[in-house]
Amino acid sequence: MTPSNVLQATVGYGLLVHQVYRKTESSNFILAVSLFALLPLYISSLLTLDYPPLVAILITYTFFLTTLILSIVCYRVSPFHPLGRYPGPLACKITRLWLFKFSRRGQQHLYIRSLHDRYGDVVRIGPNELCICDSTAIAPMMGQAGLPKGPNWTGRSMDPPIPALSAIRDPVLHGQRRKPWNRGMSVSALREYESIVAKRAVQFINVMEQQKGTPNLAHWLACFSYDLINDIAFGGGSELLREGDTDGILHTIEQGMRKGFIFEHLPWLAGYAYKIPVIGRATRTVRETGRRKAQHRTKNGSTVKDLFYYLNNEDGVEKTQPNPDQVASDGSLAVIAGADTTAATLCNALYFLMRNPECYDRLQEEVDKFYPIGENALDPKYYSKMPYLEAVINETMRLYPGALSGSQRAPMKGSGGKAIGPYFIPEGNQVRVHTYTIQRCSRYFSHPDTFWPERWLIVGGLQAAPNPKEFVHNSDAFIPFSYGPANCVGKNLAMQEMRMVLCHFMQRLRVRFAPGWNVDEWERNLHDFFILLTGELPVIVEPRCDRET
Repeated sequence: MTPSNVLQATVGYGLLVHQVYRKTESSNFILAVSLFALLPLYISSLLTLDYPPLVAILITYTFFLTTLILSIVCYRVSPFHPLGRYPGPLACKITRLWLFKFSRRGQQHLYIRSLHDRYGDVVRIGPNELCICDSTAIAPMMGQAGLPKGPNWTGRSMDPPIPALSAIRDPVLHGQRRKPWNRGMSVSALREYESIVAKRAVQFINVMEQQKGTPNLAHWLACFSYDLINDIAFGGGSELLREGDTDGILHTIEQGMRKGFIFEHLPWLAGYAYKIPVIGRATRTVRETGRRKAQHRTKNGSTVKDLFYYLNNEDGVEKTQPNPDQVASDGSLAVIAGADTTAATLCNALYFLMRNPECYDRLQEEVDKFYPIGENALDPKYYSKMPYLEAVINETMRLYPGALSGSQRAPMKGSGGKAIGPYFIPEGNQVRVHTYTIQRCSRYFSHPDTFWPERWLIVGGLQAAPNPKEFVHNSDAFIPFSYGPANCVGKNLAMQEMRMVLCHFMQRLRVRFAPGWNVDEWERNLHDFFILLTGELPVIVEPRCDRET
């Protein structure tokens, strides 16, 4: 063959490879090596009669990769692409790496919101992904007859051999795996956990009372939440409040979340990246920690019915015993998801209360009404009668939900696609409702960027709206725990924990910002790495002089 014929064949081969991956979306390693290494190397050998071997390889790969990239780009920006009719930045249509640029900084939530401000209710945020800000899309997308989870869940967890509950994309398997979780988060199970939460809440308040200077409230809440969720998930095994984070486990979890969030954009690379020590180290450490705790809990048992009791089928409901690695995986999920999200929400709640003294005083008044001196603020008997406490928690989660960027969904293979209201999602593409954006949308909430707990009292009929004709509140757009059969299984536990901690905290302590600290720094340092990660919150903590110590 002449060099011209070889180069024409190389161009044709580049076009063929694009079509193969467009049709199959394969992550098979052998196929990738064959298509991207072995076959181009063979083609380059046809040029060695006219060029030195290294030059022949360079020419072949230049033509092959240039053709492949141009073919991909042209297809993605063309009207022939299944999402070609939807608006979005050109860079987002071409490559997922554009959104990755903002994700690695923890600013994905801000960027996607800016896209909705510019393009409207539906925007194309990737070559094969749409983002929707429309409350009517929530139920058909995530409800009982909605879409299963998308491939980014595989990337986030770095493609584990046995995925945790949150990363299971098969709806049938997800339903089966969720059964022990449902038992472990039932009303009766939560009653079992009340004493566990109360014990840790008392320890947390005692630790805060002993702090001198300007302690970082965010750090101590993270220690509290991590200790508590280990008590609930594994029957114990963590004492960060007492001993400090000597092993750096909180930093390790944060690094794992950062790396996992990166690979939600490149899920086909996650399994390979996990094997690279510098990339997968944090995730491996977290998995190994979960495995050790599961083994210890299995060996030693527990004196209480903790979450592990249900995950490990110790209640004997399931006919077969679950795989130990599966139990360890789900236990680790409970620790990671349960610790960081609850700690961040509690931090945000206290931050907003300190920044809005009138809200702080109103919640203080409600706590003092139901839990005066001598009353146990950790007894939940009055929580249902405390609407302002509920309003503060809801308003905090409206502004900063634990998972800012929502849950990616994708049509089942072989389905051809699914209509989500006026939007059609073709098979092989993904979609999400962006929680941060929709919960701050002025069409659904008055004063959407303002911390205003009273909005929840107004909608509940407990307070009059200042301008009834202008008041807007659509609870259908409030989805901090996601929605449907794959929503957050730990919702009720999280709410129980936040109510107990806030009541006990307000009863025992008074807290204010550290002098000289720039309060605007807090929100600037809130980062979206799937789970909301916080910065430092330096405060002055004082025992309330009108409270028993």
